[in-house]
Amino acid sequence: MDRDQRGSLVKVMMRVNGAEVSADVEDRMLLVHFLREVTGLTATNVGCDTTSCGACTVLLDGESVKSCTVLAAQADGHDLVTAEGLAGPDGELHPVQRAFRSEHGLQCGFCTPGMVLASVSLLRENPQPTEEQVRMGLEGNLCRCTGYHNIVRAVLAAAEDLAAESGELAPGELASGELASGELAAGEVAR
Repeated sequence: MDRDQRGSLVKVMMRVNGAEVSADVEDRMLLVHFLREVTGLTATNVGCDTTSCGACTVLLDGESVKSCTVLAAQADGHDLVTAEGLAGPDGELHPVQRAFRSEHGLQCGFCTPGMVLASVSLLRENPQPTEEQVRMGLEGNLCRCTGYHNIVRAVLAAAEDLAAESGELAPGELASGELASGELAAGEVAR
């Protein structure tokens, strides 16, 4: 393939999970491919290449984005966080990761990295969401294995844990009358 068919090379530099990364890449390389192929961070999955599934969701300057819609060159100079970068330096899981594990918010795991990062972004924007707000906030991330019920429970549990850690909520106290993990209101059907 000659240079005209491949595109031109551009130098990109960004901070990925706290580490500076610099590389020469094709100007049309997608961020998802940059993360997987250049940095070797493979938790960011390629699911659809059409922005439909959210498996490639990462945090770009703290905001969730589908990395199959962003060119690596567009991320030049920005901060990125992938699922590999959420845990603390001591390996302690992020509260959202812990909640997904404890609430069984995953099955095959393919969507989980993107779902977790979208949840982190959602909770930054709305620290005490209702169940409906969680469902609406995650509607751009698809899971083919679960019925979403445990994912929603995980996000609500993480919201509670984050609020307790910040002192905004006593441990075990649910914000705005939310249901405790696993509880269903009278007549409610698990989704």
